[in-house]
Amino acid sequence: MPSEIDLYGLFVPRLLLLMLAALVISILLRKGLAWIGFYRLVWHRGLFDIALYTLLLGGLSALANL
Repeated sequence: MPSEIDLYGLFVPRLLLLMLAALVISILLRKGLAWIGFYRLVWHRGLFDIALYTLLLGGLSALANL
């Protein structure tokens, strides 16, 4: 799989697109978790959010390499 994607003559790294997709999914998940009150069980919200983003990015990256 190519490491860069051509968008109308602009070469965009695949990782950048995966990071944007992970960010969008992470924002939606954080809103959902806050709505159901999950963050009351979390010790440090910032650490949890960055761990969630990292797991999402790793999962998307693994799926992209299939």
